[in-house]
Amino acid sequence: MIVLRFLRTVFGWIFIIADTMFAAVRIGLHGESEASERIVQGWARRFLRVAGAKVTAADHAHLDRGRSYVFVSNHSSNLDVPAIISVVGHPLRFIAKEELAKLPIFGWAARRMGHVFIDRKDRGGATKAIQERIGRGLQGASLFFFAEGTRSVTDEMLPFKKGAAVAAIETRLDCVPIGVAGTRNVLKPKGMSLFQPGPVAVVVGAPVPAAGHTLEQRDHLVAEQRAAVQSALEEARSLLR
Repeated sequence: MIVLRFLRTVFGWIFIIADTMFAAVRIGLHGESEASERIVQGWARRFLRVAGAKVTAADHAHLDRGRSYVFVSNHSSNLDVPAIISVVGHPLRFIAKEELAKLPIFGWAARRMGHVFIDRKDRGGATKAIQERIGRGLQGASLFFFAEGTRSVTDEMLPFKKGAAVAAIETRLDCVPIGVAGTRNVLKPKGMSLFQPGPVAVVVGAPVPAAGHTLEQRDHLVAEQRAAVQSALEEARSLLR
């Protein structure tokens, strides 16, 4: 069994990397467009299939595709991104660490699609990069934050960063909480690991209004976001059971 898992993982990653680069080239050529959205959706489904993840979803948000939002999620595995993309039928623009921008082809394509790369150690620069993205207009796309800032290696969520709350307050966009469970069992959060096919659950919670909050009160919105994500995460875990 371990040999089969090893072979599945090795050949699986070869396929995923090749497929990611091919999708990136196509996205780079199409830029921020409906065609790129379809390419990303297809990439996400193939990634999950190769890893052996079977996704169950619950959506309580009932989003308006013509509106923009600020999405906030927990983060426990590199599998979270394809799992979320496969479920959320809404254009997402990820706020990601700048190291990813240095990846050949991938970084170029991600910028072409409108994703934002930030230096997590440079708070002022990160805020400026997000503001510049907002200033260009979202046009129905939404900002997406893994609010913990990095992948959690335990069942407990890490403290939330304030970036998602600040972005929501400044844009007056409602916050959509997402809870993802099971991805860490299929693909460990850090280091080398073998694929362990299994169930994954994604729950999209009801939006948390940004109206009524000010920048001086951003900690209150951070707390509301975290509570909403925690509730969605608990429901996702119950779906796995």
